[in-house]
Amino acid sequence: MQKPGPKSAAFYTAVLKSLRESDIPFMIGGGYALKRHTGTGRTTRDLDVFVLPQDVEHILSRFAEQGYRTELTFPHWLGKIYKGRAYADVIFSSGNGVALVDEAWFEHAVEDDVLGMRVKLSPAEEMIWSKAFLMERDRYDGADVAHLILARGLDLDWTRLLQRFREYPLVLLAHLVLFLFSFPSARDRIPAWAWEYLLADLERSRHAGEDDPICRGTLLSREQYLEALARGYKDARLPPEGRMRPEDVLHWTRAAQENREAQERKRG
Repeated sequence: MQKPGPKSAAFYTAVLKSLRESDIPFMIGGGYALKRHTGTGRTTRDLDVFVLPQDVEHILSRFAEQGYRTELTFPHWLGKIYKGRAYADVIFSSGNGVALVDEAWFEHAVEDDVLGMRVKLSPAEEMIWSKAFLMERDRYDGADVAHLILARGLDLDWTRLLQRFREYPLVLLAHLVLFLFSFPSARDRIPAWAWEYLLADLERSRHAGEDDPICRGTLLSREQYLEALARGYKDARLPPEGRMRPEDVLHWTRAAQENREAQERKRG
């Protein structure tokens, strides 16, 4: 994992120090946690701070009082702390509203050093859960899921992992099939009973699937299934199945479109 530059590192260190001095529970995810669990990682562009939903406003207010620019970027899952071009993400759910941070994240977190400070890091099981749904056109975290299973599969809490996927076990099954394809010699990382449970769910889904025209693809990508919604499919992110509000979906979709347009302008 490539280390952040001096200015970014100083900012991240200040953020961690302030959080450690507060009474707010937090943990670090992203590249730092991936490195801890797998021994590999990629360039760290930011600092991912995971917190409980009820603590987000408190954290943002704390840093605003310290002179940082802050924002609740997406009210359903993400805030940000800025200093110049560096920023820290304050994460309390996932973009699709599925992977809500709860007390269990903290109960099963691991400890390690980040920038010289002892902090909690996101558990491998919750990292798999949140990353499994990232299948955007420009970002796919399936390789991270595979590397987490490769490195930690033998000591994963598979019971808890399956519980995390209780709403959408087929998503986990899809990743396990791809893992078996990618690392055939590491088939022992997945217990037989987990395969049996997930394959039984596959059979149930094949023979007793939804009759309602619902699209769950929007849980995997915020843009690539919009055409299905335009054709009348219901959006699984919205109640009664999902947890997102219509205004959150609209805001999240617009942001993706604006980002794509900005990238196209850069290329053009």
